[in-house]
Amino acid sequence: MDLEQFNEETALEAAVELRRVLAARTHRRKVMGHEVVVPGQLGEALHLPRTINRLQSKQQKQRDLGLDDFHELWPTLSPATREKVLGAIGWYDPKELDWEDKRSNRRPVVDPGD
Repeated sequence: MDLEQFNEETALEAAVELRRVLAARTHRRKVMGHEVVVPGQLGEALHLPRTINRLQSKQQKQRDLGLDDFHELWPTLSPATREKVLGAIGWYDPKELDWEDKRSNRRPVVDPGD
């Protein structure tokens, strides 16, 4: 997914889903002798709440800053994390779909010699 394809709206959608994906990663910790499962904190470490707030702002300058933040963050994510986010928001590459998939909208390959 090219960064140019992310505008304010799609970046916000992806950032919200990224926060959910990262929070789904759980960790086990011992608290007062008991093992506790806690949600991942990587989203907060990557300043996702700030980025999301900026993308939701009514001020264009703040939305631009949020989009810049997202453009800086996206390339640093692992391919697996990016695929999870893109799959969750319903984005796909039509070239990677099977012929039978209705979303592929492919035409049959025609032999140029015919």
